[in-house]
Parts: sequence; C-alpha cells; structure tokens
Amino acid sequence: MRLDKYLKVSRLIKRRTVANEACDAGRVLVNGRPARASLSVKAGDIIEIQFGNSSVKVEVLDVQETVKKDGAKELYRYL
Repeated sequence: MRLDKYLKVSRLIKRRTVANEACDAGRVLVNGRPARASLSVKAGDIIEIQFGNSSVKVEVLDVQETVKKDGAKELYRYL
C-alpha cells in the first residue's frame, strides 16, 4: 500500500492530500530515510512523522485497504 494512503487509513494524518504534502516536504521518514508518498509500506516498517517541534514514531503492524475508526489503532504501535 502507498505511504500516503496508509497514513490516511491508519488515521495518523487526517487527509491523504495532507499526507502527500508532508512526504513532499520531507517530514515523513520510513526506516530512517525520507520517503515519497508512493513508497510501498509493509508490516515491520518504522514510520516517523515530524509535526512542528514534535514527532511521532510508529511501527507498522498490519496493512489493510479499509478499516473502521475503532480498528485504526491496531494497524500500528507507538515506539
């Protein structure tokens, strides 16, 4: 699954266009490297998102095309 879509489905970022812009600006790292929105995400990847002064680091546990709001937190684990 594409990185921008994963960020939206997992609700780490609210909209896919915002996720795309964050990737283009270099604020999203996957496994320690700046990632493009088209990068394929798989289970075990480490995603770090920089929001202003803070950052969020998560490990991808599962990749699903659609998920309900309650199940979104089961797709990743905070580090």
